[in-house]
Amino acid sequence: MTKKMQAENIKEAIQWRKLIDVLLDSNQFADVVLQGGYVINTVTREIYEADVAMKGEHIVLVGDVSELIGDGTQVENVRGKFISPGFIDSHMHFESAMLTATEFSRLSIPTGTTTIINDPHEIGNVLGVHGMQEMIKEAKTLPNQILFTVPCAVPDAPGLETSGFDVNSKHMEELLNDPYVQGIGEIQSFSNIHPVYHHAPELIDDLIASVSYANRIGKTVEGNAPGLFGKELAAHIIGGGTHVSCHETTTKEEMMEKLRQGVSVFMREGSSQRNMAECIRAVTEEGMDSRRAILVSDDMVPEDLLKDGHMNDIIRRTIAEGVDPVEAIQMATINPATHFGFKDVGVLAAGKKANVAVISDLNEMVIDQVYLNGTLAAEKGEMTIELGSYAYPESVKQSVKVTPIKAEDLHIKASGSKARVRSIVGIPFQNLTGKQEFNLNVSNGVVQPCLQQDVLPLMVVERHGRTGNIGKAFINGFKLESGAIAESVAHDTHNIIVTGTNYEDMVTAVNRVIAMQGGIAMIKNGKVVGDLPLKVGGLISDELTGVELSEKIADLTRLASEELGCGMDVPFMHLSFWSLVTSPEWKITDMGLIDVDQFEVLSPVVEQGGSK
Repeated sequence: MTKKMQAENIKEAIQWRKLIDVLLDSNQFADVVLQGGYVINTVTREIYEADVAMKGEHIVLVGDVSELIGDGTQVENVRGKFISPGFIDSHMHFESAMLTATEFSRLSIPTGTTTIINDPHEIGNVLGVHGMQEMIKEAKTLPNQILFTVPCAVPDAPGLETSGFDVNSKHMEELLNDPYVQGIGEIQSFSNIHPVYHHAPELIDDLIASVSYANRIGKTVEGNAPGLFGKELAAHIIGGGTHVSCHETTTKEEMMEKLRQGVSVFMREGSSQRNMAECIRAVTEEGMDSRRAILVSDDMVPEDLLKDGHMNDIIRRTIAEGVDPVEAIQMATINPATHFGFKDVGVLAAGKKANVAVISDLNEMVIDQVYLNGTLAAEKGEMTIELGSYAYPESVKQSVKVTPIKAEDLHIKASGSKARVRSIVGIPFQNLTGKQEFNLNVSNGVVQPCLQQDVLPLMVVERHGRTGNIGKAFINGFKLESGAIAESVAHDTHNIIVTGTNYEDMVTAVNRVIAMQGGIAMIKNGKVVGDLPLKVGGLISDELTGVELSEKIADLTRLASEELGCGMDVPFMHLSFWSLVTSPEWKITDMGLIDVDQFEVLSPVVEQGGSK
């Protein structure tokens, strides 16, 4: 046993002894008592009147705690309010909020979320192990519990996309042995079962090596199984070491199948992908057991955090679907704690972490107070403790390695006056896409956008300096009337994705993103309508607070609507998901238009040379 382990064991033993002393020594008392509230028991699914006593970082007793109150005990009258374990978000990405872990926590903690399982898949695609380790370093400075599930395969689809760095089984020992790493994150590389099995079997072999190592050292593994049933789902489950989750479930039928197969279904309810209402029907309509039903956000924008809340808002929406409030709370407390094997959170009981949410309105999930490790951390929506600051090194801020491009670099060429083209079809509030063919005009050998049919060029420019590729396709459903939008947030390899009503504005938008070393740029008539630098990996702002970033994104969203006529909600997040090749049907990467199901690159032009 190392000296560090010995010291940690001694510290833990002292803590347990202090709790016992409070209970049995008449001269020892609790530090904080929540008195007169209604306790939400996530073990028995009950609500009853009881007090909660805390000593140091732990709960010492739930029930009648009158004998534990001394002169130095801080007694909080919570009569008429509800006392719940702090909420757990089991799957999310700080990068999707474009916020550092610190700024995300500043918005999240007052809403009652005290534990976060973050997947640094995005920064891992750009900056590899180094980027993930920098994010983990930041999390270690924060008072809320932040753990990580790291990717074991970057990129997810080698040969179909280009990431900044490659991550595989060789990196697992270095990553998984960090105590802040819970396990392996969503195994997207084995989401498309048959294409991967037949065209890239080496991905399966490397995945199994990573999963086997994780299992051997007691780490968890998360799945990613959109639209999988039967033997395909079984193969995915086995690939993940037999105990996996899925946050890509979108129908009641999928939910039922996965619950029956022992999968923990992470019912996603974020800013741009909302699947809970459909998934929860397996519980409300079919009466299925909800112990493996877990609420997650996956991707959230700061504006939603500020306006509606975090896990408390997702619980509120679940209650609105007809779920009992305590059962809904279980889905964000004890259910995820059980899935991950957490022994100290998710339950209000003796010896557990004193991470507590005091709720003034149960159905609306209004959070009155939040305690972190026994300390009042937030009250009435405002932080009551200070969060430190973490300075990201310059090594994570120089991730855009491509030089400016020219308009002709983006041109989709064809002969004649007409061309039949393949187009991705965007689906609101889903990262799934459809596919369709359209007839477009050709001018001077270049296929032209068609606003009447809502068909626009869609490009991905490789920005990591590894290939120089530019993938080309079309998109239907973005509802853009003028100008162009480009961003360096493009799941999962995060090259620069751009769409627009004309090639000139598109190239200007791409070059603006390059000049900013990552971010979002909107161009109209050759001029910048709005932009947002994201210097940490081209994904995250370390210059703005959560409130400031929320206001900035809200302003950009307004400008996208008013100046560019974009009719799609959450446009920047939707744009970012059209390069995600692990979910059906057609997507785009720097390699080109991808048929996800066939694991192949398609030409954007089907036929050319027509005159009609």
